[in-house]
Amino acid sequence: MAPEAEGRNVPDRPRQRPKDTPMPTIESLNADVPLYARTGINLASAGLGARGLSSTNEFFAPLERMLADGEPVFIEGKFDDHGKWMDGWETQRRRDGGHDHAVIKLAAPGRILGFDVDTRHFTGNYAPACRIEAASTREVTEETSWAQILPHRALGPDGHHFFRCESFESWTHIRLHIYPDGGVARLRVFGVPELDPTHDGQEIDLAASLNGGRILAMSDAHYGDYNRLLAPGRGTNMGDGWETRRRREPGYDWMVIALGARGVVERIEVDTAHFKGNYPDRCSLQAADMLNFGDGLTDALVTDSMFWKTLLPERKLGPDAIHDFREGLEALGPVTHVRFNIHPDGGVSRLRLFGRPA
Repeated sequence: MAPEAEGRNVPDRPRQRPKDTPMPTIESLNADVPLYARTGINLASAGLGARGLSSTNEFFAPLERMLADGEPVFIEGKFDDHGKWMDGWETQRRRDGGHDHAVIKLAAPGRILGFDVDTRHFTGNYAPACRIEAASTREVTEETSWAQILPHRALGPDGHHFFRCESFESWTHIRLHIYPDGGVARLRVFGVPELDPTHDGQEIDLAASLNGGRILAMSDAHYGDYNRLLAPGRGTNMGDGWETRRRREPGYDWMVIALGARGVVERIEVDTAHFKGNYPDRCSLQAADMLNFGDGLTDALVTDSMFWKTLLPERKLGPDAIHDFREGLEALGPVTHVRFNIHPDGGVSRLRLFGRPA
């Protein structure tokens, strides 16, 4: 996204790709979206554990809807006791000269790279402006010290509004101010989770989103929400995970993942929860230590992943089950990236790569 476009309404783009377009990578997927929104983890995701703690008002729509992972929807003719049902957070019209705000506990402490203040479907009732503060604390009290990390920014109706964050500190909570009132469909807070120092020397899920694991590229992601592959807990339904289209040509589907920490993988868990007639027949994993590669992704990295060393040889998978693989893993030493292969296609709810940070 060009720098001058930051903060402007950005039209929603479909994530699924036509069959014959190039492989999705962080460089090509949703090219209109800033890089931090394509590579950062949404620390305000309810699915990752973020939650709204308080708000000055939520008369028309509750704060919790603003943190939902799904895309906002508009349901024609749907009303509740307070008026038109809206998919987001919406306050009543202020008549006192003040403004509204809400406090959100992030899913994990981390550095914030940028925001998407999304007003989709809010046309005559959107919040005209916003400001964001942050705090690093165990618990929010009246004595909590707040730092401004996004100054006042104008918002428009029915669209994404991307804003870069220049703060380099780690934060646990944010406070979103809207001026003077109105609605926000979704708030995304893109960042990098801070690895819990108490994990030092202990086994953790090296690929977990909350530990900084990120999906960099995939052969296909036609169904579901592929980012949920690295989310905590088990999938809630068949849409809560990574599922590819039915493959009608030779080959198999794959995904490239950057681990949250360089480490030695000691145990692998592949969960096909809710995938009963569409689970992969087999899976395998490759891995590499790309410590000196940097944080970017190029076509060269995707091509290189085809030749990474085998971490887990092909193993059979079954429907709607957790598959634990700890025997037969190759001793590759510390790795930073993995390539998760599913043969030939299908759906996986969660992938866990347990090991110890190096």
